[in-house]
Amino acid sequence: MHEILRSLPVGTLVLDLGSAEGSFPQTATSATVVRLDQVSPNNRVGRTLFVQGDAALLPFPDQTFAAVISNHSLEHFDDLVTVLREIRRVISSNGCLFVAVPDASALTDKLYRWLARGGGHVNAFVTADKTAALIERATGLPHVATRVLCSSLSFLNRRNAPHPLPRRLLLLGSGYEWSLFLYAWLSRRLDRLVNTHTSIYGWGFYFGNVVEAIDIETWVNVCIRCGAGSPSGNLIKQGLVRSSFLALRIYRCPHCGATNPFADD
Repeated sequence: MHEILRSLPVGTLVLDLGSAEGSFPQTATSATVVRLDQVSPNNRVGRTLFVQGDAALLPFPDQTFAAVISNHSLEHFDDLVTVLREIRRVISSNGCLFVAVPDASALTDKLYRWLARGGGHVNAFVTADKTAALIERATGLPHVATRVLCSSLSFLNRRNAPHPLPRRLLLLGSGYEWSLFLYAWLSRRLDRLVNTHTSIYGWGFYFGNVVEAIDIETWVNVCIRCGAGSPSGNLIKQGLVRSSFLALRIYRCPHCGATNPFADD
């Protein structure tokens, strides 16, 4: 996603689709960010431009945006093909699209659907190739890259969960960070040893005219509190990694300061 955001010049517009609270900060790009969702953000003070509307009937003229970012939103749209066609309509002729969706066959999405009783997920994406082909066909934008995304189950973190806490969360460590730390540590090791895919969230797809080179390496270090991913090399260079009890390597999240288990990408 950031490969797209960094390349957008001043004076252009980028649509953050289906994210009232924002899926990335305004500071991530020189472009002007427009957020669209069916519900208003909890606090609009000091926020970038927000439009309340329907993704299947976007209230914008043709070719308005240099880029569209759809972070964790396509799984929520009832009329998916219509939404994808609307995305294509509002993107400029040389624009680009980033889409992140969960793998419905992965543990992360199964837990989310169970905990949130569906959680509004009406579209189940189960393979990267078929998902990319669907988006490419509906938008007419060429698929240029895919990145596998990892999870930390940060949506279970009691700091992020709705209150009162769901009763089902009690069966998952009550959302305490020690339980998420254990999951993150164990899932990465299981994946390395027996290829279980327990750490996988889903995929990030790039479409259209992406100018900057795309990093398709999987970032296994994902914060248990804020959910931000970080390349292992960057964490080491920034001096955020240290050894702890029994030589366990941990890192401090550069975004929120939470303590996480560390693994090499």
